[in-house]
Amino acid sequence: MDIVSLLVSLGSGAAGGNLAGSLMPKSTLGFLGNSIAGIAGGGLGGSILQMVGMGGMGGGGMDLMGIIGSVASGGVGGGVVMAVIGFIKKAMGK
Repeated sequence: MDIVSLLVSLGSGAAGGNLAGSLMPKSTLGFLGNSIAGIAGGGLGGSILQMVGMGGMGGGGMDLMGIIGSVASGGVGGGVVMAVIGFIKKAMGK
């Protein structure tokens, strides 16, 4: 994974984490927590898709499909990780 794809995945992961937090207000971790979980999920999502050969859809890099793939994998990964951590936090609070 090149540096541009990684940065795009991390940024879109933060956005995905915050979007998931706003869609699930009872499981939100707050802005900073959502961002951190999203960044972690964005990096993981991008790396996992890269390992299975789908990273960046178009091979990564600065082409349009590579950027779209990085945004999608980062956003989804960020949202998923934030949701999982939010549900665990909520379950432990009861």
